[in-house]
Amino acid sequence: MQARRRLQALGLVLILALSSTAAPASAQANDPKQPSVDNPHMHFWGTAQLDQCWTHFDRNGSEGSAPEGYGEETFAENAQVEVDYTCRIESGQTFKEDMYLSENGTIKIEMSFRISSQDCTDTSECKNLTITLFKGVSEIAMFTKSVETVNNYEDFTISWDIPVNETMYRWNKSGEEPAIRVEYSAPNPSDVSCFFFDCSGSFLMYYSDNEDNYSVEANFPVVNKTEPGTDGGDGGGIGGAVDDALPGFGLAAGVAALAMAAVAAGSRQRKE
Repeated sequence: MQARRRLQALGLVLILALSSTAAPASAQANDPKQPSVDNPHMHFWGTAQLDQCWTHFDRNGSEGSAPEGYGEETFAENAQVEVDYTCRIESGQTFKEDMYLSENGTIKIEMSFRISSQDCTDTSECKNLTITLFKGVSEIAMFTKSVETVNNYEDFTISWDIPVNETMYRWNKSGEEPAIRVEYSAPNPSDVSCFFFDCSGSFLMYYSDNEDNYSVEANFPVVNKTEPGTDGGDGGGIGGAVDDALPGFGLAAGVAALAMAAVAAGSRQRKE
C-alpha cells in the first residue's frame, strides 16, 4: 500500500513537471507583427499614392507597401497642398496582449518627408506640418514644424522624443493601439516661372523600407507587465508577477498542491 502511494505521488510530480515545461508562450512575443520587449519598433507602410498608411512591428513585413519606399500626393498649380491622413495598425493585427511601457522610458518617433509648396501669407490658409500620436482615439502628444522650414522640396527627417507618463504605461489590446496622424496645408507655388517650369505641389512621405535608408519607425520602450509601475492596477503584487512571468503557473501550482496532499495523506495513515 505504501509503495502504491509513493507511485501516485511520483505520478503527480511528473505531471507538475510536464505542465511547467509545456506552458504556453506569449502569443504576442512570438508574432513579429506584435510589440514585445525584444520587438519594440513600429514600422510604417503605405501605398504609392499615399491614400493608405498602416503600421505593424515587423521590419520585414512590407507586403502591399509601395515598392518605391514612399507615397506621394501631387497637387496642380494654384491648388492647396493639403493632406490629412492617419497611419494605423494594419487590419487584422490589433494587439493580442496589452502593451506596457517603462515609466522612465521615452517613445522615439522618426519620420521622413519631402514637401513642395509656397510659404504662408497673411491671406493664405496654412497648417504647419503636424504629427499627432494617438492611443486608440485619445490624443497623447503632438509635434509641429513650420511650413517655411519644410516646403523647399528637400528630404528631411523629424526625430521626436516623447517621455512616457502615467497615461502611457498601458496600451490595451483591441482598442488602444498607437496611431499617427499627419496634417499639412499650404498654398501651391504659382508665379510667372510656372510658364516655363512645372509648378505642381507635392507631399511625400517615406516608408520604412525606403531605398535612401532613412529611419522611419516609432520605438516604444516596451517592458513586461511585471516591471515597476506597469501592473495597471490588475494582477499587481507577487501573485500577479508570478502569473505573468511563468505562463501556466496556476495549473502547476494546483498539481503541486495535489501531490503534497497525497504525500501528507500517506504519512497520516502510516502514523495511525
